[in-house]
Amino acid sequence: MKDAHVSSPEFNLTGRKVLITGAARGLGASFAKALIEAGASVVVSDILIDEGQAMVKSLGPRAHFMEMNNAEPLSIERGVKEAASWLGGLDGLVNNAAITNSGGVSHDQLSIDTWDRVMQVNVRGTWLTTLAARPFLIESQRGRVVNMASDTALWGAPQLLAYVASKGAVMSMTKSLARELGEHGVTVNAIAPGLTLVKATEYVPQQRHDFYQQGRAIKSPQMPSDVNGAVLFLLSASSAYITGQVLAVNGGFVMH
Repeated sequence: MKDAHVSSPEFNLTGRKVLITGAARGLGASFAKALIEAGASVVVSDILIDEGQAMVKSLGPRAHFMEMNNAEPLSIERGVKEAASWLGGLDGLVNNAAITNSGGVSHDQLSIDTWDRVMQVNVRGTWLTTLAARPFLIESQRGRVVNMASDTALWGAPQLLAYVASKGAVMSMTKSLARELGEHGVTVNAIAPGLTLVKATEYVPQQRHDFYQQGRAIKSPQMPSDVNGAVLFLLSASSAYITGQVLAVNGGFVMH
């Protein structure tokens, strides 16, 4: 799906070394492109190998693809080390990898297996990736962690319980990690986007898209590039004294 909004990074991130998980397409791919345009070097990780390799090829020599499965602890540990090795360190981590799986299913129809799978990737994967990146982020002396949450956890979207619960956990983890990593000079923040027009949300009924658009203060569809600026800011030197925060980027659907 083509992103109709124009992305023009206003932050100079030249020399920054960033790992973005789950970034072969959608929001993560948009972040990678914006970071490259802002001067950073980027490692994109995903389980979608062909899409990921094709995407980074279009970004040039400062982008690298790496297969990493956020449901597998050993894959995460190896992947973060490989990313830091290729980049020559790690200044920023964007925990973007996530799955929905429970969309359209009410709480009384939700299976335990689905619940566990969503928590495994979205919550445990975020924790373990941050843990693996911790020594590199501390060493950089300008470490930044940006966790991708969701505004569904701010308003309690129905028929999406596992996903909503997982993103609520990501918000809470962000605050706790910010306190634990703050003494090392590492900031940890979260972004809560609204319903964004990407391939991963094509299954969402048009009625839900209309509900979001009508409820926004800014009456337009949310595109991936609408989130880029927040990611760039939270990875930049300009956000050095901001940590433990959840920034809702959703056109005013939820004002947090």
